[in-house]
Amino acid sequence: MKKSNFIIILGTFFVTIMFFSCSGKKKTVDVPGWGDFLNLYIQEQRMPADQYHWDWAEATFLRSVADRYENNIDREKMLQYIRQAMDANWNVASGIHPNAVASAFGMPFLARITGEEKYRQKAFEIYEQYTRIPVASNGGVSHRDDVIELWDDTVYMISLFLLEMYRLTADEKYLTEIVFQLKVHAEKLQDEETGLWYHGWDDDDISTDDGCCMLGWADNPNRRNNEFWGRGNGWVAMTLANTLHTLPDHIAGRDELREMFVKMMQTLVPLQDPETGHWRQLPIHIQDGGNFIESSCTAMFAYAMILGIRDGILHKKTFQPVVEKAYAGIEKFSLKPVDKYMTITNICIGTCIGDKEYYYKREVMEGAYYAVGAAIMLYDQFRLFNLKN
Repeated sequence: MKKSNFIIILGTFFVTIMFFSCSGKKKTVDVPGWGDFLNLYIQEQRMPADQYHWDWAEATFLRSVADRYENNIDREKMLQYIRQAMDANWNVASGIHPNAVASAFGMPFLARITGEEKYRQKAFEIYEQYTRIPVASNGGVSHRDDVIELWDDTVYMISLFLLEMYRLTADEKYLTEIVFQLKVHAEKLQDEETGLWYHGWDDDDISTDDGCCMLGWADNPNRRNNEFWGRGNGWVAMTLANTLHTLPDHIAGRDELREMFVKMMQTLVPLQDPETGHWRQLPIHIQDGGNFIESSCTAMFAYAMILGIRDGILHKKTFQPVVEKAYAGIEKFSLKPVDKYMTITNICIGTCIGDKEYYYKREVMEGAYYAVGAAIMLYDQFRLFNLKN
């Protein structure tokens, strides 16, 4: 990277930080910050809209783009990106499994925002495919189609689409489905004491070699693995926060979801690394030498906490310092200039299910779409929260 570009980026950060630090009254500012540079990095360099790939990691970034539209941040450009991404994938768009459903939220989003019938029809077509995804014995949507397994990240992938279908139609059946899926997944994956979720549960007693999971991960009486994975819990945290943010008070199950959310968030507070503001690959094993800080789960947890504070679910006095430490930690320890842009580091690669050593041996990468998307969502919510409070 050219030295001049590096200086420009750092100078912009400095101006932005000084503004927020020195301003007695918090005001709307147009000075771009690191969340803006992350967004531009993906949209302009890594994945222009016409090269959007229909999958779960990309969907997380796409959600950050949609949220920017909703939060009045460069709306025209954000809407154009989503429209081009959906149109470029028109012939491959589907909802045949959770990872496919994730990107599909763009269709009801566009139907709601633009009023164009083609997006509405596509949204209902994909919903019909969603209803045919295999389910476990308790009704939980299977993460995979070749074997029946419940994974914690499934709830985020399907909630992206179902929440947007509700926003389009106002039909509460979509909310009822989200609540149901969270409850039946929690039935198999949630630890009652901590509120954290195990990564996966197998609906049968047949070991399957999928080339990714550790063979035999479910060979135990509970038919699930024994670790709380950071990003897996990040998916759950964001799902609960987003769902509670949208659910009307009268929807059955809201109080139960609120209790799940609060318990998980309370458990996470003392597990935050005091030096870096991050949570670790396996959040509860804070003393293990091989347990590295992980930026994607850190962004997800902090984002969820901001929504919880803003919605009056979490106590501001307890959780705002935690969010501020995470935000500052990402800014200091996990951001990296790339040409005229920015990327994020300290990311665990895409991960299946295993034991403690399996998670510790996962490779660390930079620039993953899911981490960039979560970081942008944190950045925008943090900025909005500070401007409005």
